[in-house]
Amino acid sequence: MGRGPSIEARKNAEDAKRGKVFTKIIREISVAARSAGGDPASNPRLRSAVDKGLGANMTKDVIERAIKKATGELEGVEYEEIRYEGYAPGGIAVIVDCLTDNKVRTVADVRHAFGKFGGNLGTDGSVAFMFRKLGVLSFAPGADEDRITEAAIEAGADDVVVYPDDGSIDVLTAPETFAAVKAAMEAAGLRPDLAEVTMRADNDIAVAGETAQQVVKLLAWLEDMDDVQNVYSNAELGADAYT
Repeated sequence: MGRGPSIEARKNAEDAKRGKVFTKIIREISVAARSAGGDPASNPRLRSAVDKGLGANMTKDVIERAIKKATGELEGVEYEEIRYEGYAPGGIAVIVDCLTDNKVRTVADVRHAFGKFGGNLGTDGSVAFMFRKLGVLSFAPGADEDRITEAAIEAGADDVVVYPDDGSIDVLTAPETFAAVKAAMEAAGLRPDLAEVTMRADNDIAVAGETAQQVVKLLAWLEDMDDVQNVYSNAELGADAYT
């Protein structure tokens, strides 16, 4: 039996992965601060990005430095927000949100990814109409459904979804009320396992076999790109997609 990766190799891989996560969060903090100011208390998008950074064990010094660069107190790089839309194999709709300092490089990389895995890059608006933007607060299986539902209604959430397969719970909000609902839920002692403003498809499409595997490879490739912040799709993937 061969030996697995050395401790040093595993540590280097973990450091590289954490570095990518930090890079993406810093870019989000930068754009949020530049667009609506460097005070998280009055900038919900920045507050959400800062929370994400703290959740990833990013130090406050790193976060503050990113905000200062964005607001001009320190010299920094300006990032542009770009959204690409396209189709993966099986007619799966894909949205790719990017923050980049080089648009030419980014579009070439995204187009290459779609082509490499049997998809194609579309035009603006070609798939976005299939998705809606919403806030999601996710609670793991075993969470108290009654308490969460009561608190969510009191906080002004739009909906509470309980998934029958495992009992996990999602509280759904409008993007504009996400921060207020999250704060109210946490004040009630109900801290979500995951909280984010995201894009969700109105209807998912099931894919299986080799097609599903190609979809997974494309989505993973895109998510691993430095310029890519978020990837959304309407793929419903079974276990065989990851074999």
